Amino acid sequence: MLFRSVVVWVGILVLASLNGALRDLIIAPRIGDTIARAISTVILCGLILLVTWYTIQWVGPKTPKQALGVGSFWLVLTLCFEFAAGRYARKPWSVILEDYNLLRGRIWVLVPIITFMAPYWIGRIRAFWSRPAP
Repeated sequence: MLFRSVVVWVGILVLASLNGALRDLIIAPRIGDTIARAISTVILCGLILLVTWYTIQWVGPKTPKQALGVGSFWLVLTLCFEFAAGRYARKPWSVILEDYNLLRGRIWVLVPIITFMAPYWIGRIRAFWSRPAP
């Protein structure tokens, strides 16, 4: 389950990177950074839920606790990547943390929340752990 969780998370990372490039190169120049970031956040949350929908059975959590474990693992990987990439790019902590400032219209905090909860929510919706084992 761990290996499959990493594979799915890497896929989410690729989609997140493409989403960010689309935001920075096409959307933000046309409508402004704050609105572009909000749109990008909503799109990424949808992508995370969609990827989880199609992969959670393959990842294989058998219980709600295991699904929360997958979500926790994805959350840790996401935050480590985000902060490490920001620091590698020599961004100050204030710039890295700016995306979490709800008072400035930044809703990025939804991405870590969705990343953490998606395996549990999708597992519940699809009722994987209430089915008898094959």
